[in-house]
Amino acid sequence: MKLIKQEYRDKSGHELAQICAKAALDTKAEDLVILDVRGLTTFTDYFVIMNGKSTRHVQALAGAIEEQLRSKRVTVSKAEGLTEGLWVLLDYDDVVVHIFYHEQRKFYNLEGLWSEAKRISAETE
Repeated sequence: MKLIKQEYRDKSGHELAQICAKAALDTKAEDLVILDVRGLTTFTDYFVIMNGKSTRHVQALAGAIEEQLRSKRVTVSKAEGLTEGLWVLLDYDDVVVHIFYHEQRKFYNLEGLWSEAKRISAETE
């Protein structure tokens, strides 16, 4: 944790989710939603779910989020699916980002699986 810039060391999961959401929206993410899964799961506090228009767009969204957080010295603990670009998962411990190609998102329906989770608006400013 000491490598994280001082101003980001104490950021909550909610604040990190908002940073991820802003980076994604700046890269034209579609249908972005943040789910508060605290109390529903033990492995994370927030899901940030979105989709891209193509596999390249999905990869670009992942790259933009990683770059934004890397600039703050927050590194992903696990990343999966970058090569295929159909479903990319970025695990930042308190926040797990799911970036789907739109057809994959419909199939896996994470919002339906986590329907009890509170939806949080992405702060666009």
